[in-house]
Amino acid sequence: MSQNSITLDPTSAAALQQTTLLANLIPATVTFTTAGHVLLLGPEDRVRLAASQLEQVASRTLLISEAVSNSDDAYLEQVMVAAEATESLPCFNAEHLQLRGFLGQFQAAVIAPQQQQPINLSAEAIQRPHFDLVLDLGSSAAIDLELKPAGYFHVGADDGKLVDALAQLPQLIGQFDKPRYVQVNHEVCAHHSSGVDGCQRCLSVCPADAIQSDHNQIQIDPYLCHGAGSCASACPTGAIQYDQPTAPIMKDYLQRLLSRYQQLSELRPVVLFHDGELGAAQLSQLQQLPAGVIPVALEEIGVAGAELWLASLAWGARQVLVLTHEHTPQTLRDLVSSEHDNIAKLFAAAGIDEQRLQLLDASELATIDAIAAQSAQLEVLPVAAFSTDLPKRDTFYNALDHLNGCHLGSSDSIAISNVAYGQVVLDTDKCTLCMSCAALCPARALQDGGDSPALKFTEQSCVQCGLCQQACPEQAISLAAQFNLDRDQRQSQQVLKEEQPFECITCGKPFATQAVIKKMTTALAGHSAFAGSAIERLKMCEDCRVKDMFSDILDNPEKQLRV
Repeated sequence: MSQNSITLDPTSAAALQQTTLLANLIPATVTFTTAGHVLLLGPEDRVRLAASQLEQVASRTLLISEAVSNSDDAYLEQVMVAAEATESLPCFNAEHLQLRGFLGQFQAAVIAPQQQQPINLSAEAIQRPHFDLVLDLGSSAAIDLELKPAGYFHVGADDGKLVDALAQLPQLIGQFDKPRYVQVNHEVCAHHSSGVDGCQRCLSVCPADAIQSDHNQIQIDPYLCHGAGSCASACPTGAIQYDQPTAPIMKDYLQRLLSRYQQLSELRPVVLFHDGELGAAQLSQLQQLPAGVIPVALEEIGVAGAELWLASLAWGARQVLVLTHEHTPQTLRDLVSSEHDNIAKLFAAAGIDEQRLQLLDASELATIDAIAAQSAQLEVLPVAAFSTDLPKRDTFYNALDHLNGCHLGSSDSIAISNVAYGQVVLDTDKCTLCMSCAALCPARALQDGGDSPALKFTEQSCVQCGLCQQACPEQAISLAAQFNLDRDQRQSQQVLKEEQPFECITCGKPFATQAVIKKMTTALAGHSAFAGSAIERLKMCEDCRVKDMFSDILDNPEKQLRV
């Protein structure tokens, strides 16, 4: 039996067919509009030959950026014929090109000899603000990204890719909709707050360079975004949410899929995450997936992060496999590998067999039968019952606590650098309880003491964004990245520091902390405004301080004259 061209055993096929992945009926989209104005760049011979085969587009502009690639006589005769056919086309020579944009909005700037300012090539060539499409025949890509923007074709010297591109380019004229894959909730984003820089995790994991910090806010360009999902996986607060499908919908699907399989079989299944295009093509080349292996297609493998891996195991999968292949962007490979390594350390501490979570490259697919057969010997674990609509971090910890409880029940803390989990370490001698840290904490991991001067901390909420550390005027805060397997300790609110409030020496109202008053009186002891008995005003609340200042002026005629 086949599911999406992948040959499956009857039970896995039935479970997939009987479990529907709910879809957003009105998904957010962006629209590309193109008229078919094409920029071709690279060696003149290849550019001329390609341009001669693109007569059906709106316009062709040639940019010669490299020397002729082939000097064979017969080949050059073909080039001469193509040159005659394209001699009327606008043609430019430039070694330095600045190219950016996407389908329908490509901007190309070149620096011509003896010119200091870049020339807008589209305005010069076709009197338009931009090109719609780019065919890049250069030896290296003018847009050097792992996931190229829509409408940009880098074929280099690959004739097969050139044939495909020449077939596709004329079809890319008109309007085209693309999903808006992710959404950003700036209210819970830990990137920046009140002039302080914090989390940078999403900025380094996008293979399409679609994420920028614009005026200290994370912005995702939906026209460049390919839906890799790495940003949502890396985001520690859940500020970036994948939308195709949403995280709750994906978790609900996985839970129902696993539940349905367990109703159909006494065995526990293996969940195989793969991307829905090239990964699926790799799987379809197998004669049949091993019995009990359920493929779950994603836009890209980055969509399923560690919380979905653990949740799948907690909801009844005996094993989770994550498939990569030679076309998986290196950025995604690095992210998935890092997440896997971190989970492996947690599994070791909790006594969980490491084979429950494995990365599998397409070159290793021949071993999948042996992998599945070995995992069939693993202990059958109870199925967790936590909800599918929990926030990302709660899903992660609920699944981890369940798996840990099924094994050693470890209460260890495992120090792992650069993870978005851990502690705030406070130097209580330096801390004045000014509460700058609590005011900026996006996850509410740090909170004040309410009516009493205190700083409280909940480890499970801490995303290690660094805002508190950067904001602390006393440099009293440092971060300790770790996974804490002690659920009670991790979830409990700890008092990092507390003091008795300082009471106004005039009216007795609490208005500051002992540490703040001590620091102020020490720092301002030599200031002329607080000479003599005036230093006592620092020990008064705001109202009493103002009253004392006016009383002093009224009692002193010389001060009245100065006023």
